[in-house]
Amino acid sequence: MLFRLLAVLVAALFRPRVGLLDECVIALRVWPNDIDSNLHMNNSRYLLAMDVGRWELVARTGFWRELLRRRWFPVVGSATLRFRRPLDPFQRYRLVTRLVAWDEKWCFLEQRFERGGHVHAVGRVKALFRGPEGQVPSAALLAAAGYPDAPARQLPEAIRLWQEAEAAERQTARAPE
Repeated sequence: MLFRLLAVLVAALFRPRVGLLDECVIALRVWPNDIDSNLHMNNSRYLLAMDVGRWELVARTGFWRELLRRRWFPVVGSATLRFRRPLDPFQRYRLVTRLVAWDEKWCFLEQRFERGGHVHAVGRVKALFRGPEGQVPSAALLAAAGYPDAPARQLPEAIRLWQEAEAAERQTARAPE
């Protein structure tokens, strides 16, 4: 996947720029090293592809320059993935990445794996950025990306429910037995 990431990042430098709030689409293929014993794309490869898609978004928005300059780096807090259809060896697919919402701390991204007009999987990622001074507030992140007045976006229902489930899980994990 490292070579795939490098290829995507180099290609992104020559592709049209996108806005931070736009969809970012890349074409990928399922290679033999991506498949599992069931002869379709391995579950872990979806998460790796999602990493590539998020870096593509950072590169195509031009935001990578600010990240380097400020020494900020992304940290994934959690991810969820729902599988609908398998991706088979050598199949091409589109990975569509978009920033859907944010709050004071977290950015929420949706990533769809599409092929032939069908959604094969949908992933959602909760991430923040850290820098030399610690966690970077979303407002500072958006300002650095050229959206200084962007208000927090309302969480889509699916993400709101996911966050409620995570909160319940945290409570359960803290409860004494």
